[in-house]
Parts: sequence; structure tokens; C-alpha cells
Amino acid sequence: MRRFKYFMLLVMCAISMTAMAQKDKPKPLEMELWLSQAPYQTAKNEQDTAKLYVFLPEAKKATGRAIVCCPGGGYSHLALFHEGFDWATYFLNQGIALIVLKYRMPGGNYKIPIADAEEAMKVVRRHAADWNISSSDVGIMGFSAGGHLASTIATHAKGEAKPDFQILFYPVISMEPTYTHKGSLTNFLGRSPKKRLIKDYSNDTQVNRTTPRAFIALSDDDNAVLPVNGANYYMQCYRHEVPASLHIYPTGGHGWGYREGFAFHYQMIFELKAWLESF
Repeated sequence: MRRFKYFMLLVMCAISMTAMAQKDKPKPLEMELWLSQAPYQTAKNEQDTAKLYVFLPEAKKATGRAIVCCPGGGYSHLALFHEGFDWATYFLNQGIALIVLKYRMPGGNYKIPIADAEEAMKVVRRHAADWNISSSDVGIMGFSAGGHLASTIATHAKGEAKPDFQILFYPVISMEPTYTHKGSLTNFLGRSPKKRLIKDYSNDTQVNRTTPRAFIALSDDDNAVLPVNGANYYMQCYRHEVPASLHIYPTGGHGWGYREGFAFHYQMIFELKAWLESF
């Protein structure tokens, strides 16, 4: 009975939080990512500029934690709302800054989104004092193909670009044709990628003991990005003694983001909150 009452209290709190978010959605500070010409600029993407949308909590609530968010979209477009902006109130209520990254589409040149994501991490740390952020508590979050980009930064980046933790929702992890999302593979590495690149950006093979801790969430019935992507990533984290938390929901398919229509929405946001409070 106590457990039921506690659960109902949590549900009511979540509903109240959602109602407040719908009533008064926060507005971000919008800024260009690159102050000068972006690297790897081509004729195909010269109109596709990278931007940051910065949501900051009230100074008195700020914990110093920040998250750079990479929405998904198969490396062909970005789901900026339910995999980006719609998360703002949830994190702001926890005193966490959310920085949504509008990264450029690769068009077969994987260096483009990687450069944008690494620069986003550096920009956040450069503005740490101005934004009430701790430079040692900056994580990265990604959804689907954005989860691939986030896990790429988590496993490849160094120095100021390396995140302190990672949050991955139904992520593309592998570039191996058997497991990958084919659209993401083609858009990221091109139509005929070399085997070396496929291995280098199959991020489960790149996990090591310095990989930051991970929260991974996905649905068992995801037919767009096979659940084995996230599961294999978790197993490699476990193998290399990287703290990780894997959450597999029985239904939901792909692409639920912050949508309340996802049957396990409230469970998911409470589990993520608990994980964030665990370190």
C-alpha cells in the first residue's frame, strides 16, 4: 500500500511538472556554434549552419551540471523538438543546463557532425563561468543517430571535448551493416565506406576504461534501430568496468523522445532522474 501511494505521488508530481512545462515553455539563448567559418564546409552544406540553443536554470537552482543534446534523424534531418527542446523544463527543474545542438548533416562526410559536437562541448566549457556550469560536469545526450554521435564523442573525443557522462536513447551504435540503421550508415560514412571506418565508428568496439559512465534506454520492439546496438554498448561498458545503466522497455518502438504517449514515459524520466542523482 505504501509503495502504491508513493508511486501515485510520483505520477502526480510528473503530471504537475508536465502541465507547468506546457503552460510556460522556457526560451533558449540561440547562438551560432562557429564564430568563423566552420570546418569541412562544402557547397552541399553551406546553408546548413550549426547552432546551439542554450537553456539555463535560474542561478539559485543551478547545480553546475550541463548536458549537450544531439537530436536524432538518421543523419539526414533533426527531431529538434521531442528529442531536444521538449526536454528543457525537465532538466531545468533539476538545476541542469540543457544545450541543444543543431549539428550539420554529414552527407557522407562523418567529420562534419563530429566537429560540431566536439566544438559544442568546448563552447559549453568555455562559457562555464558565465552559465554557472562546472567544466567537470558536462555530459552528452543523444537519440537514435544522435545517440551514435553522442557515443562517438564519448568514445573518441579527448581533452575539453570529452564528456563526463553520456545519456543514450535507442541509439545507433554499430556501423556494421548487420546491426546498423542503414540510412544513418550511408549518411554518416557514405555509400561505400572502408572497413576501417566501419570498425572505428562502431562505438561498441571503441569502449575502454576511460569511457564516461552511461545511461542507455530503448524499447525491445524497436524495429528501426535494433536493440542489440544499445545492449552491446552496455556489455562493453560492463566488460571495461565503465559504470552503466541499461533500461529496456517492453514496448514503445523507436523515436519516443519526451513524448508522453510513450507508455513508459514517466518510468523513464524517474529512472533517468535517479541515475543523474547517483553521482
